[in-house]
Amino acid sequence: MTNPLFYAKILLFGEYGIIEDSQGLTLPYSFYKGTLKFSDLNTDFEKKSNTSLDKYADYLTDITLPEKFELDVSAFKADIAKGLFFDSNIPQGYGVGSSGALVAAIFERYSVLDYQPESISKDELKELKQVFGLLESYFHGKSSGIDPLICYMNLPILIENRENVDRVSIPQGEAGKGAIFLIDSGMTGETGPMVQIFFEKMKTEGFRKTLKEEFIRYNNACIDAFLKKEMTPLFRNLKNLSVWAYEHFKPMIPESLYNAWKKGLDTNAYYLKLCGSGGGGYILGFTRDYGKAEKMLAGFEKEVIYRF
Repeated sequence: MTNPLFYAKILLFGEYGIIEDSQGLTLPYSFYKGTLKFSDLNTDFEKKSNTSLDKYADYLTDITLPEKFELDVSAFKADIAKGLFFDSNIPQGYGVGSSGALVAAIFERYSVLDYQPESISKDELKELKQVFGLLESYFHGKSSGIDPLICYMNLPILIENRENVDRVSIPQGEAGKGAIFLIDSGMTGETGPMVQIFFEKMKTEGFRKTLKEEFIRYNNACIDAFLKKEMTPLFRNLKNLSVWAYEHFKPMIPESLYNAWKKGLDTNAYYLKLCGSGGGGYILGFTRDYGKAEKMLAGFEKEVIYRF
């Protein structure tokens, strides 16, 4: 039996906005990965993972999936009894899709019908996203299904709106001074409480208005400029997005990064934005001069994910 690897994901644009029908852009991140394996469960990590899978299998028994996307839960349970666990280095609570990779791995191995990601149609992508949302809701209470879809497809995905997604090509060119990078906030974040804060804010008419009229406009403009590799409009809209988040998403910004976030806005050396739901984990950085940004962000753990 092969053990395919499922990579982490990074939501470049669309955090929270996709809940309100903005566009989103997400891509696989091969630095972190996970795969289903068998073992004698000698370590605490393996035992804990195996126990978690057992509880998840009970959840799968109680839900109904469309016939074409059914899972062989009895085979899954039999494998759990034989020592199945999820061997993963994807950090939990970091906004990079730890539960998404797990759901994708389980679907790939136990779906009754055999699917090849490269031959899935756009309509099937839409259906699969809904199925993955149901499968992942066990972990977060409510899931859009995007994370497992990215991990399963292992391709960049453009979220066109709440319903539709499609494959997309990320522009590749000469690696220059510019970079998109991750900053480790040094603390984990929990998706559930952050999403709850967002929904509380959405009860305010003023917040709803600025989200729709400003945040979503900047977000969609960033995606458009990035895919066209138009750096001047990209960075203009990135600054607007970063300012907006600093003013309206304060509870989601890890405290350790408040000052660094403001410093980027004041100097225009780099701009920061949330990576996923925030509250901890990673924050995304964008800069035209990574050498300069790196010096200004000394003391923070950083990982470059894209050069331009």
